[in-house]
Amino acid sequence: MVVSPLANRTASATAEFRSELFLSMRVYQDKLEVSTRGAGATDLTARVRDVVRASGVMTGQCMVFVQHTSAGLVIQENADPAVLRDLVKWLSTMAPESRDWEHDAEGPDDMPAHAKSVLTRCSEAIPVCDGQLALGTWQAIYLWEHRRRPHRRNVIVNVIGDAPERRGESG
Repeated sequence: MVVSPLANRTASATAEFRSELFLSMRVYQDKLEVSTRGAGATDLTARVRDVVRASGVMTGQCMVFVQHTSAGLVIQENADPAVLRDLVKWLSTMAPESRDWEHDAEGPDDMPAHAKSVLTRCSEAIPVCDGQLALGTWQAIYLWEHRRRPHRRNVIVNVIGDAPERRGESG
């Protein structure tokens, strides 16, 4: 087998780097409490980015999960607010309060909120690349409140992946 001088230098530099740092699998979790203003979208992107940064994970996955059945999560455009307004209208036509819902114990907006949460989702997975959320230029992570009145919602953020550590340190 013939090894080029460049490959030898690369292997040597890699061995030097490995003696200083190594990658370890890290799991990091945080719970966000989000106060909504009532029906509509609340941008969580900055708060989720802060969790990813605190995790120290360089390459991996970020899972965002809302612990409620009348709110949901979406990744959607963050540039033009008309997109979110149009989505509110569309969701209202898909699950109108005027429909004859059987489940109405918590008010006329309760069952439509459950139906809308089926369309939005309870979790989103976002890759982590170079320590950052790998969202597209116009993408943001939104908590979508489907109830009319304000609520406090719990959102769990899990980050898992490779994180550098110095030899002798533990994460």
